Amino acid sequence: MGKDIEKQLNKAEQLFKAMQYKRAAKLFNNAGNEILKLGNYELAKDCYFNAAKSAINEDKFLIGLEFLRSAGNASLLNNNFLEAFEFYKNALDYVPNLRSSSDRNYSFIHFSGLSYLCLFVEGKQEEGLNLVKKIKNFVDDTYFKESSLIKLIKDLTVATKDKNENYVKKIEKDFGNFKFLEGEINLAKQALVIAKSIVSLIFKLTLDKKIYTTNDIINLLMEINTKPLLDISKNTFYNYNVNELKISKIGMKLSDNFTFHKKPELPIKITPGQNCQINLIIKPHFQTEKPYIGPILLTSELDGILKFFYEFSEILYPKLISPPPTLDISLKSLKTPLIGQSFPLEILIENKSEGEAIDLNIEVEFPENLKVMRGTLKKQIYSLRSNENMKWEINIKPIEAGDYSIKVKTTFKDPDQNQIGEIKDFPLSIKL
Repeated sequence: MGKDIEKQLNKAEQLFKAMQYKRAAKLFNNAGNEILKLGNYELAKDCYFNAAKSAINEDKFLIGLEFLRSAGNASLLNNNFLEAFEFYKNALDYVPNLRSSSDRNYSFIHFSGLSYLCLFVEGKQEEGLNLVKKIKNFVDDTYFKESSLIKLIKDLTVATKDKNENYVKKIEKDFGNFKFLEGEINLAKQALVIAKSIVSLIFKLTLDKKIYTTNDIINLLMEINTKPLLDISKNTFYNYNVNELKISKIGMKLSDNFTFHKKPELPIKITPGQNCQINLIIKPHFQTEKPYIGPILLTSELDGILKFFYEFSEILYPKLISPPPTLDISLKSLKTPLIGQSFPLEILIENKSEGEAIDLNIEVEFPENLKVMRGTLKKQIYSLRSNENMKWEINIKPIEAGDYSIKVKTTFKDPDQNQIGEIKDFPLSIKL
């Protein structure tokens, strides 16, 4: 910083302390202009803010607003959007002091519009919209509707919510109508970069199966094609080079019977042009009338600077059925088996699965050297529900020592009337 600028700043500070605000404002503003040319946006911002305070102390509100605008512009050139927003919000507090209704209309629209754009690139679009709606009450209705800045806000809102690229093209076409400062131009184009990204990124959701049981794991593949980001970098209108898309958070709405079983490791960083695949693992717990997955909301950033939410609005309705019932069968000798002596053998059938076994038929087969003395070899019951069991005893008399195999055959139907059958072998050793 040159000595002349340093002298101006020292003099301006002295004048401010002496309450000679008019001369202080002029010197602070001149110093800010010179420092801005040198690229020291932080110091230039402080100069403009001091100029604004000086003018406002003199009740020169219109001039003070211009200085606050310059301070915000310096912050924007430094990509400090929230700091610029604070200047614009501060400016809105002084707008009611303007005598001219046309000045009030213009300033309310201009500073609320810039506030909206600052919040938009910070991923706070709804907060920005609420501010503009609040300001609308203080602006002439016709002036508000015909404002090119309000039209830009409306077009941005529709473009991002409906993913309609036509509204982005419309803003590009009309961009020359805006009388912006350099930082404000950058801000508006950065907002358009976000809008262009939202409307052009290619997303695809794919389930790994068509039908799932409540015992299954649902694998949902989300594919993101970032090739459209390359087109943004090539477009000279934006003057912006996209180097990285980062996904820092994944939000997903699920029906009550689903939970996020395993989340991918975040953040996910994607180089423009890449086709990124993200596997989302979901666990079903019980059946419900219409299970659903979605919408999915991605908290995203471009180059760690521009923040936005990408909502994948598609809702998937996977078909969920009960798992087929399975039966656990066990045989237990209630007395030590000896040759020539009968002993009771307990047969236990348990349904530990979630599904109901219907029209259950059970048949037990013994080898010739195991003689059945008492008990039934066949059982038939209407159903065996989840967590139910049945058991009965058969008295057996071994004829010879040896290692034998007892077969148990079961046939039943699941709740969808599918036939299920299985045969299990159980070893039994008879010793001398």
